[in-house]
Amino acid sequence: MLSPNIETFLGCETDFDEARIVLYGAPFDSTTSYRPGTRFASKTMRAESYGLETYSPYLDLDMEDVKVFDSGDLELCFGDTEMALKDIEERASVILDAGKIPFLIGGEHLVSLGAIRAAFKRYPDLHILHFDAHTDLREEYLGATLSHASVIRRAWDLVGDDKIWQYGIRSGMKEEFYWAKEHTHLHKFNLETLEEAIEALKGKPVYFTIDLDVMDPSVFPGTGTPEAGGVSFNELREGAMLGCGLNIVGCDVVELSPQLDQSGASTAVALKILREMLLKLEEKHIK
Repeated sequence: MLSPNIETFLGCETDFDEARIVLYGAPFDSTTSYRPGTRFASKTMRAESYGLETYSPYLDLDMEDVKVFDSGDLELCFGDTEMALKDIEERASVILDAGKIPFLIGGEHLVSLGAIRAAFKRYPDLHILHFDAHTDLREEYLGATLSHASVIRRAWDLVGDDKIWQYGIRSGMKEEFYWAKEHTHLHKFNLETLEEAIEALKGKPVYFTIDLDVMDPSVFPGTGTPEAGGVSFNELREGAMLGCGLNIVGCDVVELSPQLDQSGASTAVALKILREMLLKLEEKHIK
């Protein structure tokens, strides 16, 4: 008997009821200010994940042993940003209500706000760990308060002071950097002091958001707003492993624009980061 052709991310074929992590895609890039294309990331990552081995020699773990359900992509309204965010929040809420970890694949960085809203409603003491090249702390961008340039500011509206830890930041308005001194824990340029956040966040509910442009564009050119001076793949992988060792209640990887790197290297980098994060989150259940 033939089976339906359902494409999932590599190894993520567990039934929803049995899964501990649920993937979902948010193909949305309507507020992108420079080069659009992140709407194609989640579908491309699924399709190209089969060029990746299920086994990680870094962690000595295998995707064949994880319990991850891939719930597919949301069908989002490109003409109404708030409607799109509401749909993302609803999907994340369904996953959280089932006692599972929602793992979002973007999309532009604004999609994280929908998932953060859902996590905050369930965990009022929510903290945020944020890797990015950009501050994302603008009050508004070209008059819009909902923008990929203001996503972390909108998250701060929810969680408040001293709940957001930012790493790798090397671009933003002067006002954003000065505002962060009073309201967030912003660490410029790299992940070198990440242990400080890991210690402070132990035992707390954490939403972990990774904008892949935290990497140097020589490693990851396939993104809408590349910013020279970022971290290497291994630096991001090691930082992501530390982050995933926390009490993660939701997470995402965002800002891959696959068509901007015709070599496919950026997609390959994003896939490996996603694989390692899924395996680390599942580590205690596999071993």
